[in-house]
Amino acid sequence: MRISSEFSKYAVNYDSHNIIQNKIAHRLISKLSARPRNILDLGCGSGALCKLIGWEYQSFTGIDFAQGMLELHPKSDKVTSMYGDFNDKHFFEKLSLNKYDYILSASALQWAEDLEHVFKSIKEFNVPVSFAIFTADTFKTLNETASLEPMLRTAKEIYELQKKYFDVEFETVNYELEFESTREMFKYIKQSGVSASRKVLNYKQTKKLMQEYPLNYLEFEVVFIYSRLE
Repeated sequence: MRISSEFSKYAVNYDSHNIIQNKIAHRLISKLSARPRNILDLGCGSGALCKLIGWEYQSFTGIDFAQGMLELHPKSDKVTSMYGDFNDKHFFEKLSLNKYDYILSASALQWAEDLEHVFKSIKEFNVPVSFAIFTADTFKTLNETASLEPMLRTAKEIYELQKKYFDVEFETVNYELEFESTREMFKYIKQSGVSASRKVLNYKQTKKLMQEYPLNYLEFEVVFIYSRLE
């Protein structure tokens, strides 16, 4: 199953499970020192960033690769939500036909197959950026308990990539999400889309992991990238 299909599959339930993603979206918007008029949101999902914007803007363009999420995105004369995949090499060529004065992305760019290409392409717009990207230390203890390699890049890897293209503030933030039981925890992982359709454990291995997982919470690590504005 492709990652986009996983997010579409659970789109209807996503907003009731994306507690951490909502915290990230609030932090990203609260850190903006500018009030951009023409905004591009890469990996817009069901519209968390769009819903949080409290200033007047001229246009908001949200792009996502999960059709089920786009169907839930806010719509208005000023808001456009459309299908697009930043892993498509021609994706940014199409976007370059439009003008934006700020590019946002919350909880999405960790799925970039070639993050350096994405950063390089974004740099060509020559506008300020604000990103929030999950790192390899998300689900750290769970991965260690199950002897799984992390799916994502480390904070250091992301830092080294972004500094080639941006003049930014770089911040690492850790979150914890508690659960009443490991069963509820695994249900969350499945229905929030954060598993990215990863199914590397069989039933017996999953049951063993649920019994041996030592915490009552999941760990998340996120890097925040903010352009420095004059």
